[in-house]
Amino acid sequence: MEILIGDKRWSTWSMRSWLALKHTGEAFTETLVRQRRVETRDEARAAGSPNGLVPVLKDGEVTVWESLAICEYLAERFPAAKLWPDDAVARAHGRAAASEMHAGFPSLRGECPMELGLMTNAELSEATHADIRRIVALVSDLRARHASAGDFLVGGWSIADAFLTPVATRFRSYGVQLSDYGDRGAAGAYCEALLETPEFKTWEKDALAAAA
Repeated sequence: MEILIGDKRWSTWSMRSWLALKHTGEAFTETLVRQRRVETRDEARAAGSPNGLVPVLKDGEVTVWESLAICEYLAERFPAAKLWPDDAVARAHGRAAASEMHAGFPSLRGECPMELGLMTNAELSEATHADIRRIVALVSDLRARHASAGDFLVGGWSIADAFLTPVATRFRSYGVQLSDYGDRGAAGAYCEALLETPEFKTWEKDALAAAA
């Protein structure tokens, strides 16, 4: 199995798919497509990307592109990995959160791009404030509903957590204090938990080593 990914400092979509793949426990190889260059799309296509973007998963004769599709493929391909919870309600909530993250929060994405290793205090627009308030409300609600099942968004670690991990890195990088956005502790604790998983630590170590 092979996954095409972008630079680990910057590529949020690659991180999401990679984290899900790592959680399966299956062996895989990584192919890096360097980003922010005029050659990036051509190199991605040459490596097997149908749309010239990353991530892309190659599993034998099967090629899957787009991060959410990759994660869902992995959940079906490796059911023992429990990338979604068994409980139907928790699974629905997790899918809703992942889908909202996949399609939403444009101001946060634009104003606070992921850059692992960056530590600053940013002046943020009201549109980004609104994005952060929504994320805090989402996380706080789902943690309250599913706290008895585990420490992550809907219980045990799931694809929803893969989708929110890059958000946690943004909050850390740009000095966002979640208590300023209505967090009473649950969202902050959740983000800390995401950044302490061994899978994320491995990704971050590789990203910082590549930047050194």
